[in-house]
Order: sequence, then C-alpha cells, then structure tokens
Amino acid sequence: MSHTLTPVDDLSGLGKRTLSERLRTSNTFWIFLVLLVLLTMFSLLRPETFPTFQNAQLLLIETSVLLVLAVGMTFVITTSGIDLSVGSVLIFSGMVAAKTMEGLSPGGDASAAGWGVITVGLVAGVLAGAVWGLVNGLLVAIAKIPPLIVTLGTMGAALGAANLLNNGSDINTVPTELNQTLGYGTSLGIVPNIVLVAVVITALGAWLLHTTRFGRYTYAIGSNREAARRSGIGVTRHLLLVYLLTGFLAGIAGFMSLAYYNSTTIAAHTMDNLDAISAVVLGGTSLFGGVGSMIGTVIGVFIPAVLTKGFNIVGIQDFWQQIALGAVLIAAVWFDQQRRRSRNSR
Repeated sequence: MSHTLTPVDDLSGLGKRTLSERLRTSNTFWIFLVLLVLLTMFSLLRPETFPTFQNAQLLLIETSVLLVLAVGMTFVITTSGIDLSVGSVLIFSGMVAAKTMEGLSPGGDASAAGWGVITVGLVAGVLAGAVWGLVNGLLVAIAKIPPLIVTLGTMGAALGAANLLNNGSDINTVPTELNQTLGYGTSLGIVPNIVLVAVVITALGAWLLHTTRFGRYTYAIGSNREAARRSGIGVTRHLLLVYLLTGFLAGIAGFMSLAYYNSTTIAAHTMDNLDAISAVVLGGTSLFGGVGSMIGTVIGVFIPAVLTKGFNIVGIQDFWQQIALGAVLIAAVWFDQQRRRSRNSR
C-alpha cells in the first residue's frame, strides 16, 4: 500500500534525529557561529575599543531600524515572495510623518511640538507605510503580478512620492522631544528606547511566525502554495495581510529613523531593502519559501553590522566589507540550496 508523507510523519522523523544532526543542517546555528567568530576576532584585534559597552550600545542602536524592516521581510520571503520597496516606503513614511508634524506646528517649525502632534505624525507615517503594503498585496495576491515586478515598481513610486512631498529636500525640523525620547533616550539609563521598540516588535514577530495560525499559514504557502489552497487556506487573503504587515512595519521603521537622525535622511535609506533581504537570507530564511526563523533574522541583521563596525575600528577599507558580506551571503544561499537538495533526495 502506498503511503503519502504527512506533516505528522515528517515531524516524527525530525524528532528521531540527534542534536548534532539538527545542528549540522541548521542555517541559524552556522550563521550564529559566524557571528561569534566575528565578535571574537574583532575583540582580540581591538580589545580596548571593540568589546566595550559604548560600542555594543551603538551597534544595537544602528541595527534597530533595519531589524524592524527585516521582521516584515522574514514573513514575505517565507511565503517565497520578495519586497524591494521597503526602503522607499520607509523614506515615504518618514516624510509623511515629518510633513504632518510640520503642518500642525505654528510657523511650520515642529521642533517645539508636543506629544499630541508627535502622535498624529506617528499615525500618519505608519498608515502611509500600510497603504503601500496594501498596494503591494493587492497587486501580488489579487492581480497575480510577480512580487519582484510589483515591488520594483512601488520602490520607485514610493521614493518619487517622498521626493515630491518636499521637492526632493529633507525635512530637518523634527520635534526635539521625539529625538530626545525615542531617538537618544534610554530606559534605566542603560537600554536605548529605540532598541526597546525594535526588541518588542521582533518578539511579537517571532510569536506571530512561530506560534500562531498566521505563522503556520505563512510556512504552508511558502512550501507549496497550491497545496495550501487546496487544504482550505485563504492564500490570497493571507498574502495580502503579509504585504500589509511589511508595509506597516516599514512605516514604524520610518518613524524610528526620523526620531534617531532628526531628519528624513532620504539618501541614507536607498539600500535598506537589499540590507533587509540580505539579513533575512543570512539568518537562514529560504529564498525558495517555506523556511524562516526570526531568531535567524536577528543574527543575520548583526552580521553586516558587526563587519562594518569591526572593519572601521580595525581600519580596513570599506571595499573589503562589501566583499566579506557578499561572500557570507553567497555561502548562506549555497548552504540553503544544499539542504533543500538533501531533503528532496530522501
């Protein structure tokens, strides 16, 4: 009698594997080892500068905005999709928030604005990001246009719209209260508030992906979209929600960036989409879909950040940073392909 492998059968087979076998085939484990090696290497090379509290704090702050983007990107790539527009959506959301706060402030100077104005700016920026996410979701899930093409188009459209809002110039009149509280403020005098926001969002993303029906549907759609549809999963609705979530998080990231840089900094985020994708893939989320890890994404975000920080402290040229990161990224994708071939050959 023929027997079709069920999810229960598959899980039982995984349960029989030894810990060492699981670790050897885990992208997250290997990329964590890479991160440990980098931290150890730079700490040994510059013990007086790299392994310091101030450097660690700065590293956490600098990765916070990218981590929020990467959380949303993890969901998209796990469904075997892609979103090239998150960097532009971040810029647009920050611009909308800044213009909103500027418009509500006397004389157009938002630097002295209070929390009422700041809250309205936050809502406007996040909604702006969610609208772009909704547009992406409608075009991908309902119009059936490939996500690469859709998000390539909205990447340019969102960036163009952001430039139109202020004639291509940055807005530098950001509320001082916002900058001092979210941008540079700390809790207990130790943990930066912007890092706390990123940690909370990442924890919620991990909970959503790994413990809820929404997360299970995300994995199922990435593994086999047609099988997920036949099993009763509303694939169209779910993809719409995934892209909406990604746009929503890009909106939050835009507001965080505005608070930290005290400006819309249009030019500083043009590569954020590729940085987010790289971080997610480095963390073990498969570009082929069906495999994703929020813990891996966190590790993947820190790999390029540690490389950049360490190379700068050691005094190595920026060009070598790009080569090293590219090599690690290619190795991560190669490892993922080998794992898929090994699994499919069983």
